[in-house]
Amino acid sequence: MQSLLQDLIVGHVFAFLLIFMRLGTALMIMPGIGDAFVSPQVRLSFALAMSFVLAPFLAQNLPAPPAQGLVMVELLLTEAFIGLFIGTIMRIMIGALDTAGMVISIQAGYSNALVFNPATATQGSLVGALYSVMGVTLLFVTNLHHYMLASIVDSYQIFPANGHLLDVESVLEVIKRTVTVSFKIGVELAIPFLVVGTLVQIGFGLLGRLMPQVQIFFLALPVQILLSLVMLTMVMSAGILYWLNGFENAVAGAITP
Repeated sequence: MQSLLQDLIVGHVFAFLLIFMRLGTALMIMPGIGDAFVSPQVRLSFALAMSFVLAPFLAQNLPAPPAQGLVMVELLLTEAFIGLFIGTIMRIMIGALDTAGMVISIQAGYSNALVFNPATATQGSLVGALYSVMGVTLLFVTNLHHYMLASIVDSYQIFPANGHLLDVESVLEVIKRTVTVSFKIGVELAIPFLVVGTLVQIGFGLLGRLMPQVQIFFLALPVQILLSLVMLTMVMSAGILYWLNGFENAVAGAITP
C-alpha cells in the first residue's frame, strides 16, 4: 500500500512538472497572457493552476517517471522547448498588426509620432499600438484564448512527451512560414492605405508641376492625414477580423493535428 501510494504521488508530481514546463513556457510569451503588462506573478500563478487542472487529463499522454535524473532533465528541457515553440508561433502572428500599423503610419504621415506599444513592450507607431491593443482585446472577446490554450493541450498528439528533441529543420520551416504569413497579412491590412497614399502623392506631384508656386507639402500633409483617418474608420473592423481568421489558421496549421 505504501509503495502504491508513493508511486501515485511521484507519478502525479512528475506529470505536473512536465505539463508545467510546456504550458508555463508557452504562457510566458503567448499573446495576452504573456504580455509585458501582465505581472510575472500572475502568469506564474495561472500556469501553476492550469497545470494542476490538466495533470489528471494529460497523465495518460506522459511517460513514466524515469529512473535516471539526467533523463528527467532532458524531458523537462524538451517540454520547455516545445512550449517555447508554441508560444513563439502565436507571438509572431501579433507582429502582423504592428507591421500593418507601421505601414499605415508611414502612408498617413505620422510615422514619427511614436508611442509605447504594450503588446510588443517597445516603441511603435500610433496605428500599430492601436491595432495591437485591439487585436489582443479581441483575442479575449472572441474567446480565441480558449483556442490557444486548447492548442497547447492538443499539441501532445503531434509533439508527444517522449524526450525527443524536435527536428530543428522542421521547426525553422514552420517559423519561417509563420513569419511569411504574418508579414503577408500585415501588408494586406495596409493595402488600402498604400493605394490611397500613392494616388495622393501622384496627384499632388502633378499639382506641384502644374503650379510650382503652391507649397505642396503644407497642402498635401493635412489631406493625407484626413484621408488616412477616414480610411482607418472604414477598414479597421474588417482588417481586424481578417487578422483573427489568419491568426487561427496559422496556429492550427503549426500546432494542432
